[in-house]
Amino acid sequence: MKILIVEDEIAIANFIKASLESQLYIVDVACDGEQGALLSRTGKYDLIILDYILPKKNGLDVVKEIRQYKMIPIIMLTVCGDFICKEQAFNLGVDDFLTKPFLLEELFLRLKALLRRPPEIISDILRVDTLMIDLNKQLVRRQGRIINLTRKEYAILEYLVRHRGEIKSRETIMEGVWDINSDPFSNTLDTHILNLRRKLKNNNECELIHTFPGRGYKLDSRKF
Repeated sequence: MKILIVEDEIAIANFIKASLESQLYIVDVACDGEQGALLSRTGKYDLIILDYILPKKNGLDVVKEIRQYKMIPIIMLTVCGDFICKEQAFNLGVDDFLTKPFLLEELFLRLKALLRRPPEIISDILRVDTLMIDLNKQLVRRQGRIINLTRKEYAILEYLVRHRGEIKSRETIMEGVWDINSDPFSNTLDTHILNLRRKLKNNNECELIHTFPGRGYKLDSRKF
């Protein structure tokens, strides 16, 4: 899952980013409203954590711009806890509101609740053939055996399973799984896919990750 943080207080932004990355989320950070609006418009994110007061363009204006073209979940952070602030934010399309200072655990609870809303997620367990991913425990099993993955391998696998049956180009996968500082011409994705194939397939189990030369990769129990 990929999350955008729009927060001008660098220490807070970096703390949230590090905490989310420890939970295997992919995270980008924007330090002002203009950059946040640009990234939200051009990037593919599953959720946005947005500060209320921002330089260059305030949080409410960013929400207005996002809602012109996307219905992505938005959690707004602010030191302003009065009803009028919240009313403005909710009327513009904010999904949740968290007043600073806040507990990181509460942010995680609200974030997970929003990401569980259909159609994004209808279950905490994803399955393809004999493969099972427990999203809460970040645990991967196949036919009962636990499959140990690196953070990036897990992120790629979760992304492909969420898009089961769809051929995804290298560029699309990297956009969904890497942050904005990644090199789109790197062969690191191919290396991770190779390692995933090796870890997922055992004995007579069917191949789950299929390559389509010049087009990309697809995860499914059958290639066609």
